[in-house]
Amino acid sequence: MRNVADPDLGVLAGRLLFAVQTELFSRLRDLGFDDLKPRHGAVLAYLQPQGIRATELARVSGQHKQVIGTLIDELTALDYVERQSDPADRRAKLVCPTERGRAQMAAADKIMAEMQERHAQRLGGNVYAEFKRLFVDVVEQQRRDASTVTGDRAT
Repeated sequence: MRNVADPDLGVLAGRLLFAVQTELFSRLRDLGFDDLKPRHGAVLAYLQPQGIRATELARVSGQHKQVIGTLIDELTALDYVERQSDPADRRAKLVCPTERGRAQMAAADKIMAEMQERHAQRLGGNVYAEFKRLFVDVVEQQRRDASTVTGDRAT
């Protein structure tokens, strides 16, 4: 069966993403953040305590600006984020976490740290650190390759 015994990079990345999202959002749900969906991760994973511009969210997440805008609207309605004027440029807006958003960020950071620690303990700290370093390298190179092919600077 194709991509079962020797999965390609896309299949492996997808399996990892879905498994991480399943655990993360299940545990967040248990903590009272039951209105979040995995798609919200495109914003929540990159949200900064001091705020971040939507264009930067699109760039770092690799999502289109329109998708990010829709997710910001949803998260605003759910009281996780709010738009505020950017002190550096009053024409621009920052997407800032609300009190509920900051609580979710702290919970998600703790959950993700626990997941990573679990894998580091299983593999050994040095092996996990090397795996992560190499994985970051592959991801960044693939993003550069994809942006070269598509001419898209958002990735």
